[in-house]
Amino acid sequence: MIVSDLWAAVILMVYYLVGLVALPTILKVRTGLPGEVIRKIQHVGYSMSIFILLRLFSVWYLAVAAAFLLVLLAYPALLLVEKTVVYKKLFVDRAERGGELRKQLVYVQVSFAILIFLFWGLLGAKWHYMVAVAVLTWGLGDAAAALVGKFFGKINIVHRWVEGAKTLEGTAAMTVTAFLVIMIILFACSGLPWFVCLLIALVAAPVCGAVELFSRRGTDTLTVPLAAAALIFPLVYLFSCVGW
Repeated sequence: MIVSDLWAAVILMVYYLVGLVALPTILKVRTGLPGEVIRKIQHVGYSMSIFILLRLFSVWYLAVAAAFLLVLLAYPALLLVEKTVVYKKLFVDRAERGGELRKQLVYVQVSFAILIFLFWGLLGAKWHYMVAVAVLTWGLGDAAAALVGKFFGKINIVHRWVEGAKTLEGTAAMTVTAFLVIMIILFACSGLPWFVCLLIALVAAPVCGAVELFSRRGTDTLTVPLAAAALIFPLVYLFSCVGW
């Protein structure tokens, strides 16, 4: 068990280094991809790493420890290099003085830790899929919202609670993507009938879209997965209790 968990930690670190550092850096240097596209590739890569944590680690607390190992290693490294010319050339950071990557790193791992504790440590491994559905709702939904909004958005949403340039098209993309993620994962993993999964997705997806819309300063990384889990789990549990 110890050996397999050590290998899992190595695989996780290699995945982060290749998928979230090396690949985006190569894409930025070698291609003409816009910075927003590269950022969202990183976000999707973050969300997909949840499967390593859920599948390769033997117990929940080692999965959480591995998630925070990345913070312990990467946070001080980013703090040291983010003011350098090399950082500005190779990494995509929208904050004028740097720090966005560090902040997102912490938000992601905190959301992972909370969800893994609740739906593995507290409730048991049979609820693994709740972690995946919550994280992918954020990872894929946020990427869809940003890219559709940036490249196809025409109708701006102007509201004092909405930060930055967000569009109706981007929010619609987030909602549709969240619907598909929730529907597919629940149908594949929950054991509920398709029409119940459809109903839950119809209820939860617009809420996730609204949470992403009103989240400020990059906190959607934390708020969207937690909101998704907080809404989807009671509905799944309720329908499971009534025998559906």
